[in-house]
Amino acid sequence: MGTQLRNLIELLDGAVDRRYDEAGLSAYRPRYTPVMRALLDAEPLSIKAIAAAAGLTHSAASQTVAQMQKVELVTIAPGADARERIVSLTDRARSIVPELHRLWDATNAAATTLDSELAYPLSLLLEEAIAALERRAFDLRLVDHEDSQ
Repeated sequence: MGTQLRNLIELLDGAVDRRYDEAGLSAYRPRYTPVMRALLDAEPLSIKAIAAAAGLTHSAASQTVAQMQKVELVTIAPGADARERIVSLTDRARSIVPELHRLWDATNAAATTLDSELAYPLSLLLEEAIAALERRAFDLRLVDHEDSQ
């Protein structure tokens, strides 16, 4: 299952990544999109707020923001608390938003056509899988089956 999931992600994200490159957005990566959308909805935001808004772990949000800072899409400033970091979009990030919206719309339309070709819509299946794993983590499921062997 893990191999299939990695292959699926490569097929999907790899295609989207190539479209970003072809559109002249070579510094932009698909993994930036949840952070970018969160910041477009309300900025500036703390890493914690980005994680919550984007549905990411704090660690994933922090790592993604650090990558985005390296390519000058965000700036990071200290918050009121020494541990808090406040993230804002740069002018460079704002300048690519119209092209991102065009590509995001195309990605959503392509995902809809993919869903229509499948016996079960992938988007719904993923939602169900995430919800099931939130109810009972996969590591607990593994332990259940290790004990029964």
